[in-house]
Amino acid sequence: MLRSVGQQRLTGTADPRVAALRTAVSRLRRELAGHPVEFPDRGIAEEELAALDAMAAGGAPEVPRLRRSLLLVAGAIGSVSALAPGLRDLRVAVDLFGEPPRPRRP
Repeated sequence: MLRSVGQQRLTGTADPRVAALRTAVSRLRRELAGHPVEFPDRGIAEEELAALDAMAAGGAPEVPRLRRSLLLVAGAIGSVSALAPGLRDLRVAVDLFGEPPRPRRP
C-alpha cells in the first residue's frame, strides 16, 4: 500500500502516531485554507502547521516541540469555532506521543 504523501511504502515499522499526526495536520491545514474569514493570527497557525507537518515527515518528532506548536496553533485559531474539531483532532494526535518529561524538584 502506498501513502499519498511522499508515496512512501508503509511497513510494519511505521509509527501509527506519526500517521495520525500527519492526518490531523493535513485536515486542519485544509480546513484553515478553506476558512473564508481572515483573522489576525492566521499566519501563525499556518506556519506552525507547516512546522508540525515537517516534524512528522521527519519521523519521530520531539514531544516538547510538538506541544509548543500545538499551543501556538490553539492560541492562533482557538476562537474560530469552525476549526475546533480539527484542532481537537490535532491535540489528540499530539497526545499520542505522551507527556513531556516533568522537571525534577530539587
